[in-house]
Amino acid sequence: MKETVITSGRMNPGIDPVLHAWGWEIPIYLFLGGVVAGILFFAGLYYIRGKSEQYKATVKIAPLFVPAMLSIGLLALFLDLTHKLYFWRLYTIIRWESPMSWGAWILMIVFPLSLMWIATFIEDIFPNWDWKFNFVKKTVTWLTGFQKWMAWGLIITSLILGMYTGILLSAFNARPFWNTAILGPLFLVSGLSTGTAFIMLISKSHEEKSKLGQIDLVLIAIEIFLIIHMFMGFLASTEVQIHAAHMFLGGPYTAVFWTFVFTLGLIVPFISEALELKGFKIPVVIPAMLVLIGGLILRFIVVDAGQSSRWLYKFVEQLQ
Repeated sequence: MKETVITSGRMNPGIDPVLHAWGWEIPIYLFLGGVVAGILFFAGLYYIRGKSEQYKATVKIAPLFVPAMLSIGLLALFLDLTHKLYFWRLYTIIRWESPMSWGAWILMIVFPLSLMWIATFIEDIFPNWDWKFNFVKKTVTWLTGFQKWMAWGLIITSLILGMYTGILLSAFNARPFWNTAILGPLFLVSGLSTGTAFIMLISKSHEEKSKLGQIDLVLIAIEIFLIIHMFMGFLASTEVQIHAAHMFLGGPYTAVFWTFVFTLGLIVPFISEALELKGFKIPVVIPAMLVLIGGLILRFIVVDAGQSSRWLYKFVEQLQ
């Protein structure tokens, strides 16, 4: 005789359904936010290191894409809002304990700062650029004197932006897969890596691409370490987090995660960039595109898996 003792009626199918409140908009927003963080971080870093001309794509050209990326990401976020007409209320108060409040305000700083950064370099990129109005030209000339301060601002705000994209999810304690401190550093490193990959795609300098490839090699290694450490932490934690980890260790997300994110998005680019350093001729578009696609799929999977994970209600099976 087999006897099942159910301690909660929610064990029955449909009583406690999985709620998927977030669709494609949030992963797109998180991905583009990460790429922007990577682009702006390295733009500020290499300006401060005095390599604006040596790494022109990093410092001057890649930031040109930032406003468009932020606009698309914010549009995706806006489309996800239920009460779209009240988004402005985020800017009527600062809640230090709220990741969403941090994100709203950091984006309010990053967007105009990136525009000012672009404006100070626009004539270097487009020599025939005409500002049309003399007062605009004078304003840009005045801003040029603050490029070093802006560079430091880009570094600091980009790190906060990259970290925020992961902390936004980890703050949801009711979702076991998101409830880990690893998500913040993981999304930051992934954002820096995807930003590096994007710059590699548009750069025409072999030296610049080679240097960025070395940096990305380190970032990918850190990302692999963080992913492994995250699952080790889950497996050594509570029952619900062990169950969350099993979604990726034999569960529904196993194939897509370990194939498209871990193998094609991390391992293959790592090997490709390592071989490039050894002198093998490998087109930079291969590892760069794989890193970008892997970073995008990572965010889709993490957002979806987090919503699928939940606190479980125990039941006991006894065999007699």
